[in-house]
Formats: sequence, C-alpha cells, structure tokens
Amino acid sequence: MERRDQRRFKRFELHLPFELVRAGSQQLSERGETRNLSSGGVLFVTEREVEVGDVIEYIITLPSRSRDEEGVKLHCVGKVIRLDRPRGPHAGKQLRAIAATLERYEFVRSEEA
Repeated sequence: MERRDQRRFKRFELHLPFELVRAGSQQLSERGETRNLSSGGVLFVTEREVEVGDVIEYIITLPSRSRDEEGVKLHCVGKVIRLDRPRGPHAGKQLRAIAATLERYEFVRSEEA
C-alpha cells in the first residue's frame, strides 16, 4: 500500500544557515542548519534542546546571488511541533532535528538581525 504525503505545504530540501534566537523566554544564539523549508514551517538541526510546544524565534539566512554579498536574513517566529533524531551524516552526534511552524516572518538587513 502506497503511503501518501499529507503535508499541506510543498517542502524544499534546503541546507541553509540557521540561528535559534529564542526558545520561550530564554534568549539564545544557537547555530544550526535547515534540512527542509516550506511556506508553513522548517526542519532544522541543532544541539539545543527544546520541547514540543515551545514558541521559538529563529533566523534563516538565504543565499545572495553574489559571493561578495551576505545573504538575506529571514527573521521568523513559530512553534516546535516535532522532535526527531537526525539521519545521515549527523546520526551519531548530539544534534537534534526539530520541526517548527513558520507563523510570522520578516526580511531584515544583516545589521538588524
């Protein structure tokens, strides 16, 4: 029997720089990397522990067209909806795969992020 993907949003496999800025009331600066991204959420890996239901604030750096320019930053707010163990080359490390919604976002200049 074929398993159908019931996700509401198309996912794009993108490995982009990611920074977890806040989890609940805790101010952070934890770096990671996205695994996939959609208009409704993100899957990322990081060493930081968070809980399902936590409201998080995060920044995704989108690449620029020029190697001389820094990428565009997308400042987002969402909620943790799932925790997974990462697969592939990160499987044995202390990284966690975290799925979160993308409820609000804004584009910011690098000096504002």
